Amino acid sequence: MESIVSELEGTLLKNADTFSYFMLVAFEASGLVRFAILLILWPVIRLLDACGRGYVGLKLTIFVATVGVRMSEIESVARAVLPKFYLDDVDMEAWRVFSPYEKRAVVSRIPRVMVERFVKEHLRADEVIGADLDANRFGYATGFVKHDTCSESDRVAAVFGEEPPCLGLGRTGSGSSFLSLCKEKAHPPFMSNKKHDHQLIRPLPVIFHDGRLVKRPTPSTALLILLWIPLGIILAIIRITIGLILPMWAIPYMAQIIGGKVIVKGKPPPPPSRSNSGVLFVCTHRTLMDPVVLSTVLQRKIPAVTYSISRLSEILSPIPTVRLTRIRHVDAERIKSELAVGDLVVCPEGTTCREPFLLRFSALFAELTDRIVPVAMNYRVGFFHATTARGWKGMDPIFFFMNPRPVYEVTFLNQLPVEATCSSGKSPHDVANYVQRILAATLGFECTNFTRKDKYRVLAGNDGIVSYTTITDQIKKVVRTFKPFIN
Repeated sequence: MESIVSELEGTLLKNADTFSYFMLVAFEASGLVRFAILLILWPVIRLLDACGRGYVGLKLTIFVATVGVRMSEIESVARAVLPKFYLDDVDMEAWRVFSPYEKRAVVSRIPRVMVERFVKEHLRADEVIGADLDANRFGYATGFVKHDTCSESDRVAAVFGEEPPCLGLGRTGSGSSFLSLCKEKAHPPFMSNKKHDHQLIRPLPVIFHDGRLVKRPTPSTALLILLWIPLGIILAIIRITIGLILPMWAIPYMAQIIGGKVIVKGKPPPPPSRSNSGVLFVCTHRTLMDPVVLSTVLQRKIPAVTYSISRLSEILSPIPTVRLTRIRHVDAERIKSELAVGDLVVCPEGTTCREPFLLRFSALFAELTDRIVPVAMNYRVGFFHATTARGWKGMDPIFFFMNPRPVYEVTFLNQLPVEATCSSGKSPHDVANYVQRILAATLGFECTNFTRKDKYRVLAGNDGIVSYTTITDQIKKVVRTFKPFIN
């Protein structure tokens, strides 16, 4: 059996510095105070590394980032937040060398709880060799790692048994003792084996992820975020206040002054008249602000269908909201009654997705009207994501408006012709799938069969109804649709 063992940091991941990943744990699992304390200690950690005491700096980083934090919170961040940032940093040449081997192991300086899920699910390694975080009997991290009497090379040898690894990947001068066990050694930069080029050349993509930070918090980025937050809070209050008190026609002009931007493509339909019932705007769901931005573009308050937004978001919303129950016949009647008096906005994905994928569309909207106008929504932000599954949803609009220059793109497609609706005999599911496909094509996204339940099961991990592995199996079944990830 061909086998391989590789370092994670500086080899499979391009960056050998682990500091930013601990900053993510500090921010997402604990909060701004721990985030700031860890950043203040960064010069000390760098000094220790420069003096050849990097292992002491790593222990200090682990202690400050994790001490007193519930292990369940650290596991949640490792499951829902870190994989996206790890994946963005993967060295593709190292991955091409690593992936064809039958047995794969990864050695990491980061505690296993922070990397194991990503390495096994996305890099498809069989084993992760690293330190384990210590926890007290109440489930809180002590900030220390469990002492292991076995050396790194001994643990690697235990994984592979009597047959040593065929190839070892590691940085030059990293001091990794396991490389001496390998039949062959390789150091970055790598050259991939061309005979494997027909295989999948990218790790399994991250479709669902969570967390507030858009960028990996390197020391410079983290400092910029900390300096911006007080200004961002003030700016968010000003933007929200203006949105609540100004008339719709004035908001686009004011948005340019206070840093926002909305790009509109396509031709929106005219307002409803006495002879016509309302139009159902079917939108992709990128953030909580989708219906608000649509109303701003159309310069009239269009009610939005909602499922699970917070009461604070409803209070702050400048447009009417129609809260549904997820009871099909009840929701159908509510939507019909709203369409009878005017336009309505619906996001049939049921939840947001940050990556360039569209979740499966609920077919309910297709059953209720033939006047369907698809609208492709997309957005760009600099510092903070506008929606989160783990945090308090009431903060979603505030975090969106805290970004220095939030940009929205709104693309109106033509109203569906009658032959593309249920009136021509098509099933609601066919109509919903058709709308999903044309919106995905407009945005350059990929269609998936995943739903809101799948998203929360992935982010909940073992606390959910199914495990991440179950979702991984589903992803593999539809991997042929992931064109950007296949050679």
